[in-house]
Amino acid sequence: MSDRLSVLKTYKLYVGGKFPRSESGRVYEVTTATSATDAAGKGKWLANAPLASRKDARDAVVAARKAFGGWSGATAYNRGQILYRIAEMLEGRREQFVAEVADAEGLSKSKAAAQVDAAIDRWVWYAGWSDKIAQIAGGANPVAGPYFNLSTPEPTGVVAVLAPQESSFLGLVSVIAPAIVTGNTAVVVASEQAPLPALSLAEVLATSDLPGGVVNVLSGRTAEIAGPLAAHQDVNAIDLAGVSGDATEATALETAAADNLKRVLRPQAVDWSADPGTGRMLAFLETKTVWHPMGV
Repeated sequence: MSDRLSVLKTYKLYVGGKFPRSESGRVYEVTTATSATDAAGKGKWLANAPLASRKDARDAVVAARKAFGGWSGATAYNRGQILYRIAEMLEGRREQFVAEVADAEGLSKSKAAAQVDAAIDRWVWYAGWSDKIAQIAGGANPVAGPYFNLSTPEPTGVVAVLAPQESSFLGLVSVIAPAIVTGNTAVVVASEQAPLPALSLAEVLATSDLPGGVVNVLSGRTAEIAGPLAAHQDVNAIDLAGVSGDATEATALETAAADNLKRVLRPQAVDWSADPGTGRMLAFLETKTVWHPMGV
């Protein structure tokens, strides 16, 4: 028996490249999945996670907006290299994420390892798309006149991402990576019941080459944070993956988002282990078309 005291980890939010506590000072208990219960019928206690407030959400949007200019202005090659670096660091902390996913989703170690491996591979996959997405989303358009007519994709801006509730890591990666690889910045609301993989991912992002503010991670009650983000006038788009089981809530958030014409990616049933395709990248891109005279 060891006589050491347990060193319990204090999880924090990730906003603007820093790790603040929630301004409200609130936390909530995170337990193992209900399929792995103790004799009392309650999941095993894992940690206290910060319970983000509306003020935390607003601070995250400010950080994301501040980072947008530099991130969207970086070359596609540079963004791809940074995403690949994140995958390298995830690989180095693979065992930690396997343990967290197993606890979060009630999976065996082998099944959790498969989820983590798929998530790391997905980071690499999206990293490779950084300098190729323009090839399928842009083009030269034929026009009746002596002009070049060129369409190119550009990032939408600040994207609020409600991460999937049931897929704490693979689903999380599958909604963050496509939003940022094209130059958007993101405010991510982690899975309410299983936020620890997202909060640990924030630690990886902080020590990678990703500029502070490009991804901001909040944990807490999804319903409490989603409304302010949907109504926020400086949020340009919102991914409602985390409310897939509540059509009424999704409709209310879409209504709030309409106030400043946000792009809304409505929730739908998704097999996160399947080939993701390019849909989520294209969902948060705008098309800029330029006319230029050919000259004589």
